Amino acid sequence: MEPAKKPATRGRPPSITRERIVDAGIEMGLPNITFVGLAAALGVSHMALYKHVANLEALKAMVAEEIFTRWQIPQDCGDADGGLKDYLIVFATSVREFVKSHPGLTPYVIRRAAATAPMLAKIDGHQALIAQGFGVSKEQARWLLATVAFHCMAVADTVYTVTQREPVVETSRAAEEAEMEVELARGMEALVVGALVMMSEAR
Repeated sequence: MEPAKKPATRGRPPSITRERIVDAGIEMGLPNITFVGLAAALGVSHMALYKHVANLEALKAMVAEEIFTRWQIPQDCGDADGGLKDYLIVFATSVREFVKSHPGLTPYVIRRAAATAPMLAKIDGHQALIAQGFGVSKEQARWLLATVAFHCMAVADTVYTVTQREPVVETSRAAEEAEMEVELARGMEALVVGALVMMSEAR
């Protein structure tokens, strides 16, 4: 006599975790995220996703927070005797590449009111590192880094938004973007030099 066969059971539905949500959101890109689209990428219903995230804005904010948390901010302080200018230029370049790699992110990181506790903790730790590494006060480090980050994000966001649009005249997008990046780099160097002069005069 054969043993009774167990009834077939359905497989468990895919689990919805924060990590899976943000990974799928990062892959889609902030401008392209929708509840239905992200739920489909996770293999769940959009109603199931609503049980984990309240609305689309909260979903995008969660993804933006994770993108920021994963950003590898340059940490090497280099020559503390004269390298603050060089470091800030390296930092500005990192900010520019960060914005370029993640379209639609700027509104979620440029406003202090939008920053979450993990984002603020990362910013505070970075400021403390630079203050210690270059022998400046925490407030000076905060002001320098915030000034560079704010202006670089705003300008880079404009540059990359513009270069993604159809050109007004026939031209190479790559060439146009490269030209604008050169101007952005020069502008950020001027900002860094001016900020350091202002800080020196304020002492």
